Amino acid sequence: MFCYQCEQTAKGTGCEKIGVCGKTHEVAALQDLLIFGLKNLSVEAVKARKKKISDKKINLFISKALFSTLTNVNFDLKRIASLIKECKTHMQSLKEKLGDEAEECPCKTCMILPSPDNEIEDLINSGGKVGIKSNPNINEDVLSLRELLIYGLKGIASYVDHAAILGYTDETVFAFIQEALAATLNENIESGEMLSLCMKCGEINIKAMEILDAANTETYGHPTPVTVPLGAKKGKAILVSGHDLKDLEELLKQTEGKGIYIYTHGEMLPCHGYPKLKKYPHFYGHYGTAWQNQVKEFAKFPGSILMTTNCIQKPKDSYKNAIFTTGLVGFPDVTHFENRNFTPLIEKALSMTGFTEDAEAGEVMTGFARNAVLSIADKIIEAVKTKAIRHFFLVGGCDGAKQSRSYYTEFVEKVPSDCIILTLACGKFRFFDKKLGDINGIPRLLDIGQCNDAYSAVKIALALAEAFNCGVNDLPLSFILSWYEQKACAILLSLLSLGIKNIKLGPSLPAFVSPNVLKILVEKFKLAPITTPDQDLKEILG
Repeated sequence: MFCYQCEQTAKGTGCEKIGVCGKTHEVAALQDLLIFGLKNLSVEAVKARKKKISDKKINLFISKALFSTLTNVNFDLKRIASLIKECKTHMQSLKEKLGDEAEECPCKTCMILPSPDNEIEDLINSGGKVGIKSNPNINEDVLSLRELLIYGLKGIASYVDHAAILGYTDETVFAFIQEALAATLNENIESGEMLSLCMKCGEINIKAMEILDAANTETYGHPTPVTVPLGAKKGKAILVSGHDLKDLEELLKQTEGKGIYIYTHGEMLPCHGYPKLKKYPHFYGHYGTAWQNQVKEFAKFPGSILMTTNCIQKPKDSYKNAIFTTGLVGFPDVTHFENRNFTPLIEKALSMTGFTEDAEAGEVMTGFARNAVLSIADKIIEAVKTKAIRHFFLVGGCDGAKQSRSYYTEFVEKVPSDCIILTLACGKFRFFDKKLGDINGIPRLLDIGQCNDAYSAVKIALALAEAFNCGVNDLPLSFILSWYEQKACAILLSLLSLGIKNIKLGPSLPAFVSPNVLKILVEKFKLAPITTPDQDLKEILG
């Protein structure tokens, strides 16, 4: 196996025996084969679209299957194998619709996917032939940009899947995903064209996030600022971790009147800000932080745990029976719901201890999405003009287990008191409970939401630029980002596509970015790695 798609890849170069994330070489091989199949299916989908043929099932499948290959989402060999077989079925369906044109394939190295009857072992063997380094003759920079593009597409696919769950889709996004996947099979493509596709990927990701934003806000209302308790309420309990608002809504409906309190974990914290979710009286509070402490936090939780389309550490035997998953999450030995009938989960929660007494542990605020922030835009603008607010920092992104991620905690703690900190995604759990006070009634720490809510951050930045009649790069605004997996790649490409410069990225730079590609990003966008909080603050604020 070889994989370097996440920030914590082995030795900063790539995982070759087993993934730092825990995936085996068998899982890696099946994921490689699935991605290869999706590329070939996309070749046929692009040709079909030129003949005015667009199959919604195939569009949704490509996005869902690509999303399933994100870091830590699905390690279940049988579930991945079923996606590979479904890919083959869709490919045959499109070829039948295309007729003779299906034979005109631009890829000289295509191999036919194994038939749906092949055993997993055969699929694993086939996957070993189509991995990242399967072509030793590929140009280093083309390979670097190709992988950056694929990882950006994985991020887009995640947003597409979340929006589709709520019934929101867009043909232009589907079309680009397929065109870009097909392009990665082109052996003659040059680095300049691949870089252009990466920038287009960033543009399309903004569109995908806009659709997801509409799906969430039109279904559940625009988030409003809310105080969320971090302690516990005496009674039975279910902990929900992940990203999927629909799963949470259905669980809240099915647990009404059953004496079970629902808690959020990780990226689900911002759900407390949605009016149609927070109306449920048993939707109580937030438990734990994010996935870097997931094993310890889950082990201590005295109730059932529901994962929703989420990145998850491999469950331990000590509490695996309390874990249920939905959506794309796939791990051996955990219960998985193919639909939203949560009866087994509820019964399990009722059979468990729950919290035996109330426990106070402070509180945090969330719900500062674009509408909430822009509703006080006049107040913010006046504070900037009077120099009450000197600078804005967007400090957010992914979290992970590296000790060096303490940088983000220290950075926020050292930001001067006349500065505002915007944050989103699970990276905020390094500092989300810090009491930083306010500036003229404006909280200094504003939680915009999930990583899925990066669109809100973009809209806030663009609105401020318009208000001050300047470009985003001219604003007193700095981006201090942490990355771990592929949604972060998509968001970074979106920021670059908007021309945003001087982004600081950490805790380390991507292993898949070649020296020449890094040089381009540094020269064109002034992208730079984080150093120390003191040094970076001095550079930004002077």
